[in-house]
Amino acid sequence: MKKNRLFALLLAAIMLLTLLAGCGGKPGGSDPAKDPGPGASTAPQDTPKPAAPVELNVVTSYGGDDGNRKNYENAVKDYEDATGNKILDASGTSNEEWKAKVLTDFETGTEPDVLFFFTNADAEPIIKAGKVVDVATIRAEYPNYADNMRDSMLAVASDGKNYAIPSSGFWENMFVNTKVLSDCGVAVPGPDYTWDQFLADCQTIKDKGYTPIACSLFEVPHYWFEFCVMNNGTLANQLDVPASADDAAGKKWAAGLNDMKDLYEKGFFPANTLTATDAETVQLFGDGEAAFLIDGSWKVNYFVDNHGDTLEDYAISYVPAKGERKASEAIGGISMGYFITKKAWDDPAKREAAVQFVEHMTSDEVMSTFVTTEVTALKNGAAPSGLNPLQQSAADANAAITGVVGAVQDTITPEAKADLFANVQNVVTGAMTAEEAVASAIAVN
Repeated sequence: MKKNRLFALLLAAIMLLTLLAGCGGKPGGSDPAKDPGPGASTAPQDTPKPAAPVELNVVTSYGGDDGNRKNYENAVKDYEDATGNKILDASGTSNEEWKAKVLTDFETGTEPDVLFFFTNADAEPIIKAGKVVDVATIRAEYPNYADNMRDSMLAVASDGKNYAIPSSGFWENMFVNTKVLSDCGVAVPGPDYTWDQFLADCQTIKDKGYTPIACSLFEVPHYWFEFCVMNNGTLANQLDVPASADDAAGKKWAAGLNDMKDLYEKGFFPANTLTATDAETVQLFGDGEAAFLIDGSWKVNYFVDNHGDTLEDYAISYVPAKGERKASEAIGGISMGYFITKKAWDDPAKREAAVQFVEHMTSDEVMSTFVTTEVTALKNGAAPSGLNPLQQSAADANAAITGVVGAVQDTITPEAKADLFANVQNVVTGAMTAEEAVASAIAVN
C-alpha cells in the first residue's frame, strides 16, 4: 500500500517537473505556437497588415483647358496624401471625340477604374454592357456611400438603377464681352432680350469690325442648337425627340437649324467657324475680338484662370428669345457624375480605394471648391466663398432665371448626336436641308 502511495507521489512529481520544463521557465507559461520567442513580434496573428498603396486609373473631363482643372488636381493630391494611393490620371477635354474614345476603351477592355462621365444617354452603352456598378450594389457593402447626396437627384438609367454619383451641375447661358459692347454702343442684354434685338445688335457689332458670335460650328455647334430649338418651341417641349422630320418636334429642330443657317449667312459667326476649334473661338472672345459666346458654367473658371486681369470685361447675360420662350429660360441640370467600373469593383485591391476616391471627390468640402453658382445634389449645399466679378455676374443672372430644362441632345444616342452635329456645317452652307439633317439623325437614333 505504501509502495503504491510512493509510486503515485513520484509520478506526480515527474509530471510537475515536465510541465515546468515545457513552459520554458516563464511564470504562467505560454503556448509555443503563439510565442515566437524573445525579440519577435507579439501582435496577434489576425491583425490586418497595412494595405499596400493602390494605383487607380481615372478618366474625367477635367482636361488641361477645363476651368476646374486646378481644383481637380488639388483634390486628387489631397486624396493621394491621405491614403497613400496613386491616381493615374488620363483626363481629357470634353468633346465628341473624347466621348467616343471613352466608349471605345470600354469596348476594348481598357476602361479606367473610375470614370467621370455623362449620366445621360451617352452612358447607356457601358451600362447595358454591365461595365459599371450600380449604387445599390456598392451601398450593400459600403452603406454610407455618397450619403451626403440627395438620392432624388441621382441620374436614373434606362434599367431604373442609379450608377453615378453626381458632381456639380451646370447652366448654359450667354457670356458677353462688355468692352466690345460698349465700344459698339450696344447695351448688355437683359432677361427680356429678343431675337430681333439680337440680330440688330449683331449687325451693329459686325459693322464696327468685331465678330458678333464666337462659336466653332466645327466642334461645338450644340450650344446654339439647344437654344435655337427652344426658341422654336417651349421649355415644356424642349426634350421632345422627333420620330421623323415631319412631326412637331422634327419641324422644331429644323427651324432651329435654319436659324443657325441665317446667322451664318449674315456673317455673324467667325470667318473660320467651319474649321476653327472651340479653343480658338473662345480665345477670340477672351481677347476682345468677339461680343457673344454661348457656353456653360464650367467656362467661368477658364476665364478666371486665363483672363484674370480683365474679368471686369465679361458678364453673364441671357440668350435672345423669340416665340413663346423667354430669354430668362435656360439650359441646366446635373449631367455628369462618377462611375466605378466593374473592373475595379471585381479587383479586391482596388474596390475600397475606388469607393474612397469617389466619396472624396464628391464630399461637401471638395465640391465647394468646384461650385460657384452651379446646381448640386448635396444635402447641405455647397459653400463657395469670395466670388469674383464674373462669378458674381453669373449668380446675378441666375437669380433672374425663370426656368431651366436639360439639353435635348442628351436624350438621343451618341450616334444620332454625332450625325446631327456633323451635318450642321452642311445645313448652314446649303449642302443639305435642315429637314434632311433631322431625318438623318433620327434614322440612327
